[in-house]
Amino acid sequence: MKKIGLFAIPLFLFVGGVAFLLKGLYSDPKELNSSVVGNPIPDFKLPDLYDSTVIHTPDIFDGKVTLLNVWGVWCITCAVELPFLTDLVDLEGVRIIGLYYDQELDPEFGTRSIESVQKEAYEMLNRFGDPYKFHILDIKRDLSLDLGVTGAPEHFLIDKKGVVRWHHIGDVNENVWVSKLKPAITVLEAE
Repeated sequence: MKKIGLFAIPLFLFVGGVAFLLKGLYSDPKELNSSVVGNPIPDFKLPDLYDSTVIHTPDIFDGKVTLLNVWGVWCITCAVELPFLTDLVDLEGVRIIGLYYDQELDPEFGTRSIESVQKEAYEMLNRFGDPYKFHILDIKRDLSLDLGVTGAPEHFLIDKKGVVRWHHIGDVNENVWVSKLKPAITVLEAE
């Protein structure tokens, strides 16, 4: 009887390990369950990227379906998706707000100035397209951390009441637009 137990335990561990690895192999890393979906956008008071006298709060989402796009000039994928996001604004009327995320602005991590980031952001948006109504500057990543942001780009679709209804990690491209984002926006606009 002891021999069967000695054989069964390693077999059980092996089968469990294989099942765990197969689940990870066939899951979509862009489809993480976000704890903020279904909840109001976290409270914040953050300055505008270009005008620090303008303070943004969750009121910016009242009455408007909005795509909040986490981005940074250091993010290559962000640059790649800018032309497509600009087309969404121009052709589809999507409202997009930028949440600018830059680790090097925090004195604990880097030495960049806000002025240099503003200049780089302006140049990047001039070159690839500027889909944003405005940009929230998240220097200490407070809002980003509250949203559970893992990097950039990330997107949060926020309804007219300020509730996060959809979360996407990675770029928004034609496939994501047609299969996920456009249907979600259509439903939220009708509410």
